[in-house]
Amino acid sequence: MQKSEADWKKELTPEQYRVMRERGTEAPFTGKYAHNKETGMYKCAACGHDLFSSDTKFDSGTGWPSFTSPAAKANIKEQVDTSHGMTRTEVLCANCGAHLGHVFADGPKTLPTGKPGTGKRYCINSVCLDLEKERKQ
Repeated sequence: MQKSEADWKKELTPEQYRVMRERGTEAPFTGKYAHNKETGMYKCAACGHDLFSSDTKFDSGTGWPSFTSPAAKANIKEQVDTSHGMTRTEVLCANCGAHLGHVFADGPKTLPTGKPGTGKRYCINSVCLDLEKERKQ
């Protein structure tokens, strides 16, 4: 998905633009999904691409929504980030290239639900996400 930065500025809120296009970070414990327990699919707030299922969400205590794995590995990109004097793995939306957050190797091996974890912690900014809630039947 190719858009000009001017188009992104028109479509995103100033905070979304700062985080998703300028690789910023929202303050911990301020995002709307940090402690959210609703079920559904977390989508990219910029393009609507499926990113993370609530089935893999856990409370990491870090102040950002955390997941053990993406909805599908092809839905995200990972790249080396050497900003801020450290080496981390940046997580991007594979569809639009938006910065989402970072992934770390300190996630749970088992989720609180008893489901297996991956040992990874996808630490994602809430402002980058929209939750499509699971429909009740």
